[in-house]
Amino acid sequence: MYLSLSQLKQRTVGANISSCENDSNRVFSLGKKLSVFLSHKHSEIAPLKRVAYLLEHLNSSIYVDWLDPSMPARTCGRTAENIKEKIKKYDKFILVATEGAIASKWCNWELGFGDAQKYAYGKIALFPIRDDEKDWSGSEYLELYPVIGYIDNYQYLAEFNQYLSTGYYVFYHYGTKKAIKLVDWLSR
Repeated sequence: MYLSLSQLKQRTVGANISSCENDSNRVFSLGKKLSVFLSHKHSEIAPLKRVAYLLEHLNSSIYVDWLDPSMPARTCGRTAENIKEKIKKYDKFILVATEGAIASKWCNWELGFGDAQKYAYGKIALFPIRDDEKDWSGSEYLELYPVIGYIDNYQYLAEFNQYLSTGYYVFYHYGTKKAIKLVDWLSR
């Protein structure tokens, strides 16, 4: 269910990840029905842009902090204040959960704040991108969160007692186990 970066690339063919030309217009278009705060490791732009591309094609507007002109030029307390405001403002919180993001102090801080704002309402998820099938060893708290994954073809998943068609889903592994189509989760 987890995607490697190469699998994510295959499923986002056509994504223009090298251009930032329209990013500031695209990222802050809150007129759309769905809005998502994307937490990510700043040095990992390629996976971020591919996840953003996918979410935009599901009619979501996204927020990426480094494209926000209201952010201070240097990281400071105001940076944290702005991020807190944006996490509250946007409907959903998604952590692009790469190894780098999981190790990042800022991403963990954002996840903690996002948890306080969104968890009780089912509006937080991880989008794990890994090149292995490792578990969350050392970061077991991540098991609490639903994860976004991809199903290649129609199949029955016994763990969820559900038949699932091809596409992206939000999988709840903790508590009541269920799978919800990503587009449906975003619109809740």
